[in-house]
Amino acid sequence: MKQHEQALLLLGKAAEDEALLDEVVTSERVSDGVFGFHCQQAAEKLLKALLSNFGVAFPRTHNLRVLMDLAEDAGHALPAALADLDVLTPFAVLFRYEYLSADAPLDRRHARGIVRDLRRHVEFLLS
Repeated sequence: MKQHEQALLLLGKAAEDEALLDEVVTSERVSDGVFGFHCQQAAEKLLKALLSNFGVAFPRTHNLRVLMDLAEDAGHALPAALADLDVLTPFAVLFRYEYLSADAPLDRRHARGIVRDLRRHVEFLLS
């Protein structure tokens, strides 16, 4: 698969996670852990789309900081507004299989917003 085709596939897969986020952002039946998981998954796919498009190899990882650093090293640093994107990393595994403390509830609108901003940034770079 060509680099740009792979990037478009990943953008589409991220859009599936984002559609779910939009449907359940206010749902009390969906836990913060599940919501955060899909935020992390969308962000991971968006970052991998960016890296794929520019031919940057990346490991199998859920660690957003690793992917962000690879993008920066390749000359595609994220805007400062996305500097805290990696706060979603623990939702990939840690909070998916362990208890999410009520002391640290997820701000769903903020999490959805940073994923939305990441999408805009990635789409801009791919256009």
